[in-house]
Amino acid sequence: MFTGIIEELAEVVTLQKEGSNLQINLKSNITKELKIDQSIAHNGVCLTVVDIDRSNYEVTAIKETLEKSNLGFLEVGSKVNLERSLQIGDRLDGHMIQGHVDQIARCTEIKEEDGSYIFTFKHKESDNMTVEKGSVCVNGVSLTVINSKDTAFSVAIIPFTFENTNFHTVEVGSIVNIEFDVLGKYIAKMFEKEL
Repeated sequence: MFTGIIEELAEVVTLQKEGSNLQINLKSNITKELKIDQSIAHNGVCLTVVDIDRSNYEVTAIKETLEKSNLGFLEVGSKVNLERSLQIGDRLDGHMIQGHVDQIARCTEIKEEDGSYIFTFKHKESDNMTVEKGSVCVNGVSLTVINSKDTAFSVAIIPFTFENTNFHTVEVGSIVNIEFDVLGKYIAKMFEKEL
């Protein structure tokens, strides 16, 4: 489990295809604190550390992950949001996130508003709707939904979040990872069964 509070930005060092998998080698300031077999959210996708070499570490993304997330769009030099898993007893500053991305979305608009930013995203499926003032995870960042539509929503980004996550690299047309609120998904599933 994760909270959507980003700890660190990592930089992609190398990308290597192995069959249908993608080996992602990243450089991070927290690498020395990591261990093999540890779960870390990368742009909101929970991946396992498989190798560590000084300030670099490696994770593997399988075909399913590459099809449902933006990890297949990474390039050498890309900035990736990192969060280590929640520890028992930690404060829950964001919201409960599983690290299981539901789908990708495309940024359709960015507006600057007196130092903050409004990002709008369009996604494909409407069965995992957002709700006004509800939670959503975008590239691993816990955010509050504004302007909720069936297949689109907006979020407000404060300057701190803009500078300390990879939101400063998101442009109109950029693809991001979306994880909808897990409680909302369970409620939607219950109503679906009742109909």
